[in-house]
Parts: sequence; structure tokens; C-alpha cells
Amino acid sequence: MTIADGGHPPAGRPRSVAVIGWLFVAAGIVGFGYHVTELNAPGPVDSEVLWVLLVRLLAIVGGAFVLRGARWAPWLLVAWMAYHVVLSAFHSWSEAAVHAVLLAMVAYVLLRPEAAAYFRHPSPHPGQP
Repeated sequence: MTIADGGHPPAGRPRSVAVIGWLFVAAGIVGFGYHVTELNAPGPVDSEVLWVLLVRLLAIVGGAFVLRGARWAPWLLVAWMAYHVVLSAFHSWSEAAVHAVLLAMVAYVLLRPEAAAYFRHPSPHPGQP
């Protein structure tokens, strides 16, 4: 029975949501660790490095808040992946295609009804949506 059928939401976080959340946290940490070393390069700090670090931090934040069940977090991760589809299109079509497939997978996992039920928190005030 699904939510649409009048059933109750799943008891906990769907495993697929947990996997996506942890993958984003891990990818963000690894990418941040890799790129933060570029701050030690001689000369002025390149603003592109700061942008890359911010994008990596967004992956960590989005993954962590997906794990916590924040309503906005799935949309942050979908936007993060969409940004990478556009960015990779400037590199090669094959890279863009891989990112597009990853975007579709992330969107499917995080936006399907079972996952949406996890991100839907009860209203703090009875009778209000």
C-alpha cells in the first residue's frame, strides 16, 4: 500500500535515500579534500577554486540534510547534479551524458512517492497543512 492509496509512510528513511545521501557526503568530502590543496599554491587564490570548494560543500550539506529528512535537501541535490550536467557539457558530450544519467537516477530516487513521504514532516499545528 502506498501513500496515494491512503497507506502510512514508511517507518524510516528509505535505504535508497540513505545511499544517495551518503554518496553525496562522501563525494563532497573527497572533492573538497582534493581541491582544498589548491589553496596552498603560490600566488593569489584563484576564484574558481573557491567556487569549486563551495560546490563541494553544497554536496556535503545536501547529502547530510537528505539523511536528516529536510524537505529542501532533495531539490538541492537535484540542482547540484543538473549544474554538473551543464558544466560537463562544456567538456565532452560523453561526460554530459554520464552526468545526465546520474541526474535521472538521483531525481528518481529522491523524488519518487516513497522518498517524498520520508521528506514530508507532520505539521506542528493540528489542522494545518
